[in-house]
Amino acid sequence: MKKRVVITGLGIVAPNGIDLDAFTHAIKNGISGIKFQPELERLKFSCQIAGTPEISEKMKRNYFNELELRSFNSSGILYGVIAAIDAWKDAGLTLENNNQPDWNSGTIFGTGTSGIETFREAIYKIDDFQTRRLGSTVVAQTMASGISAYIGGKLGLGNQVSTNSSACTTGTESILLGLERIQNGKAKRMLVGSTSDSGPYIWGGFDAMRVCTFKHNDTPEKGSRPMSASASGFVPSSGAGALVIEELESALERGAKIYAEITGGHVNSGGQRGEGTMTAPNPIAVQKCIRAALEDAAIHPNEIDAINGHLTATTKDTLEIENWTQALQRKGTNFPYINSLKSMIGHGLSASGSMESVATVLQIYEGFIFPNINCDDIHPNILELIGENSIPQQMIKKSLNVVAKASFGFGDVNGCLIFKKY
Repeated sequence: MKKRVVITGLGIVAPNGIDLDAFTHAIKNGISGIKFQPELERLKFSCQIAGTPEISEKMKRNYFNELELRSFNSSGILYGVIAAIDAWKDAGLTLENNNQPDWNSGTIFGTGTSGIETFREAIYKIDDFQTRRLGSTVVAQTMASGISAYIGGKLGLGNQVSTNSSACTTGTESILLGLERIQNGKAKRMLVGSTSDSGPYIWGGFDAMRVCTFKHNDTPEKGSRPMSASASGFVPSSGAGALVIEELESALERGAKIYAEITGGHVNSGGQRGEGTMTAPNPIAVQKCIRAALEDAAIHPNEIDAINGHLTATTKDTLEIENWTQALQRKGTNFPYINSLKSMIGHGLSASGSMESVATVLQIYEGFIFPNINCDDIHPNILELIGENSIPQQMIKKSLNVVAKASFGFGDVNGCLIFKKY
């Protein structure tokens, strides 16, 4: 028998909210975190808007000491550590500095890149014959597993401490990997999530591919438009989401708050075959992923109350909706509610799945469906598939029992999780 796994802690660093209270208020009220970025204008980007969490120097010092902050310039690690420690504390767990590691607790925390600004500085120093001036933390800031290493050290984790990376599916995959480890009895609890660096060196490639919007540089809050007929590409963003997941028995034993249960999930790939490419999903694989997640969770498609989609505000939004209708065999007025956090925070790349999962769990725990902003002109091809009422544009207060969360990433990789009210 697989062990039941529940969520006992949440942490979030998002463009529209740095802590749970601020983030919950923002998503309930449709508050955007997307702003004009003067640096992107200076660098002549087509898309000059983005979502970037605003972290003060004072806040940094609540999580890092002065020595750690010396020559520290990794925004992704900064976001991830803040979200992780907040989730740990939210779960009622301590930060005591014991001599022994916590052998029952680990982390799988994903990222796309690490310390891109630090990399840039290091390259310039090396080319300028200043290798010895790189500093002692450059490796930890720039290695892919830097984020999990920082978290593992701050929390004294003695179980698995590693980093996954699967493009936009990273955050969703990290949760599933942690889930499986607990279900198989290899850990009591796992801190899971993902992060993404900020800035032009992360976003430049997407701007060059012309997949980012360029039509809303003067109206940034209206720029991210999932499922809209006037969508013109995604808005890049960054941040981190973190969840403490653990055995139900462990959570009950210590009297922990339980946000929701994770009943199952699945990851797969379309193999970049058929209609799948490096940048486009194979519809057959997407549908198989959703169906396999439902099977793993022992959930019937009709039990799905809502979906938190990937939905990036690109031409693939209609295809995603079609894939959901095919996988669930539900369409028209029978289709569940569906929303996209990207309408408020943009596309957080490797952080997107975890930030969106935090939002999904909050909806279940507090009983609401957050609105899709900038979607007053729903794409007509989407309305041929599902009813307009399935795409709420105002917050709906509603008790939710089962919500599906999916992510689809570059490389034709897919992930789907099933969250359930506990």
